[in-house]
Amino acid sequence: MAATVLVVEDEVRIRDLLRSYLEREGLAVVSTGSGAEAISLAQTTSPDLMVLDLRLLDVPGESVIAEVRRFSSIPVLMLTAKSDEQDRLRGLELGADDYVTKPFSPREVVLRVQAILRRSGSDPEATPAPLSFGDGDLLIDEARRLVFVRGEMVELTPTEWGVLVSLTRTPGRVYSRYELINRVRGYEFEGYERTIDSHVKNLRRKIERDAGEPSIVQTVLGSGYRLGLALDA
Repeated sequence: MAATVLVVEDEVRIRDLLRSYLEREGLAVVSTGSGAEAISLAQTTSPDLMVLDLRLLDVPGESVIAEVRRFSSIPVLMLTAKSDEQDRLRGLELGADDYVTKPFSPREVVLRVQAILRRSGSDPEATPAPLSFGDGDLLIDEARRLVFVRGEMVELTPTEWGVLVSLTRTPGRVYSRYELINRVRGYEFEGYERTIDSHVKNLRRKIERDAGEPSIVQTVLGSGYRLGLALDA
């Protein structure tokens, strides 16, 4: 069954162009030029991914992300013409997974959509058995793409999932921002490396007892991040 992509773009030409390219790759597309309708469609159509322009006329894209995150963890790829780095970081902190800056190549958008969808899926036959860390404080079940923290299931976005799983590959090993973001993205990422900090910040809010004093995803000053829990025997 084809994955469904919700395209939210108020410029008809760009919206139709993206639809054409995405459908050419076998993806199902639902589209709108309205932020308010995008929120409704995210609830009623349950898309696998949303491509979202931040500069919508009725509802700002950042508000769309914030509202969608109240009921869904679907991946969000932002389209932005904004040159201010803080605008992009704001979108990432609200829970977006990636961004493309206008003007862009439609083919680049398709490639990023495909990369995010690959990160969102799972192949039970190709994934290991569940792993436990920190005397059961953290359980990673890659086959079912589930995370349990202190016995409670936690819902993560694909990028948050990618960050956490990457860190669990070698507990205690320090991953630089550049290395980590390229592992998570699934392709060579030439953007601002510190965008990974926004995803780590969101992840910590969900899994740490105290996000200000993290024990699971730890910062190594000047180097990057590491998993602070040991693999259980």
